Amino acid sequence: METETIAQAVERVRRGRRQLKQAGIALIGLTLVLGGGTFLASRFMPHPAPVLEATATTTPVLPDSYAHVSLIGKAAIVYDLTNGDTLYAQNVYAQLPLASVTKLLTLYAASQVLSSSTPVVMTPDSVSSIDDASDIGFKPGETFSFHDLARLTLAASSNTGAKAIVEAASNARAQDQTSLLASAASAIGLKQTYALNGTGLDQNEVVSGAYGSAHDVAVLAGALLKKEPTIAEASTQPVVSITSQQGIKHTFANTNVDVTHIPNILISKTGYTDLAGGNLVVVYDAGIDHPIAVVVLGSTEEGRFVDVKQLINATAAHFAGIVPPSTTAVSAATTTTL
Repeated sequence: METETIAQAVERVRRGRRQLKQAGIALIGLTLVLGGGTFLASRFMPHPAPVLEATATTTPVLPDSYAHVSLIGKAAIVYDLTNGDTLYAQNVYAQLPLASVTKLLTLYAASQVLSSSTPVVMTPDSVSSIDDASDIGFKPGETFSFHDLARLTLAASSNTGAKAIVEAASNARAQDQTSLLASAASAIGLKQTYALNGTGLDQNEVVSGAYGSAHDVAVLAGALLKKEPTIAEASTQPVVSITSQQGIKHTFANTNVDVTHIPNILISKTGYTDLAGGNLVVVYDAGIDHPIAVVVLGSTEEGRFVDVKQLINATAAHFAGIVPPSTTAVSAATTTTL
């Protein structure tokens, strides 16, 4: 084994120091590189989205504008004819006697067959059972245009007029009256409605002349209003007069005594029989071209007017976003209508 000289030992130590120095420089450089990378990463790399604590949100609850409504009637609806929304509902699909509300269906069915100028004759059959003030004065053989007689029939709830009209329409269609009315009901999607006659008068002590639901009546009123707006307009007047082709003038009062008190009223129809009780349907404009149908079935002769008034007031409050105060029933004028 060779002996290391002093010169060789000194050289070995120098080499070791140089290697250590180079290693230290490399280490410093690596540290700088890593540190710079971390800095750059923190500066330019995307950061994860912060986790936010969930906060509870609440949907504002609109006031119930119908909260204080208390009706006498068995069934009722407030129906938006613009969009098909039901704003208020009480037994809306219950099938109940319609009484003279049936005349809405009679006139709609006839309007599918008869033109405005089609002559309608008062036949002996149509005038054979005059039983209320709205029919007094008609004579067999008198002739009216369908348009005029329909206006009087709707406003004054004339049974004679309804009989003559449905008879003329069924003859023109060569179809029996019950089938004619059923076809019209089906055409506008009335699922709870059928009529045994065109007047709505009770067939006997246990069978009504027609049956339907509050929902169906609302749809029916809207359909007639759209199809025959000038006929519908007559039902908003306190008095209606027509003249037959024979020159005989007939003037009758509207069976809805409240027509002049309902703003923007578009169509109205009353109904009353022993089996039905008091019925009433009104369509009015709640805004600009915003027809609302209000229907009450199975009320009383006077109560139907009170019920409808309540619903109209509540509907005005609904659109205003408020709850009307509770009110006691307001007496309605006494009427003897069909």
